[in-house]
Amino acid sequence: MFKKVLVAEDLDSISIAVVQVLEELEVPTIHHVKYCDDGLIKIKKALVDNEPYDLLITDLSFKSDHRASNLTSGDELIDAVNEVQKDLKKIVFSIEDKSYRIKMLFNELGINAYVSKGRNSIIELRNAIQGTFRNEEKILSSDLSFSFNDKALIEIESYDISILKLLSQGYILENISNEFKSMSITPNGTSSIEKRINKLKTYFKANNNVHLIAIAKDFGLV
Repeated sequence: MFKKVLVAEDLDSISIAVVQVLEELEVPTIHHVKYCDDGLIKIKKALVDNEPYDLLITDLSFKSDHRASNLTSGDELIDAVNEVQKDLKKIVFSIEDKSYRIKMLFNELGINAYVSKGRNSIIELRNAIQGTFRNEEKILSSDLSFSFNDKALIEIESYDISILKLLSQGYILENISNEFKSMSITPNGTSSIEKRINKLKTYFKANNNVHLIAIAKDFGLV
């Protein structure tokens, strides 16, 4: 079983339950943080001390408060951790149930398991921890029914997500083009972006941009 685990969770009631599962699995060293910044600091320090963590269990959503934070979500924490300890095993424990976002976590951030918070989430989390330790691939809690082989949304790229996010913020074509140019995102011409938006409307069978944004929100894309 894992020897050293870090839990990133800002709700005490949930972190206590997660720690209890780890204790039952006889994990000797368990640390807990409420802020993603603190989680990254602990992981970096553990590497410097030559006592690295074996597993990170993190939520995706962290409530903001008076404290300023560089990393404000579990996604950002995992991305930052991948820069310093790519091989660290990662389990996401969250209420999020949008299939596209979960697939992104596996495919782009390389998480090992995803457990949805719910009625049987503690049992599911225990199974996920054990499965991750056995090096099983793409562990998903049983209440999530989608398949990784589904072709739905496979054609959607990060470029499309960027367009949809800006559209949802009220940006028009020219604004999106300027934003992409400032971020060195290509293609960034208005005609190319317009063609992409039309492609997205066709893909999602949206009547207009407003309808497209509504559908994108339903899928958890924005």
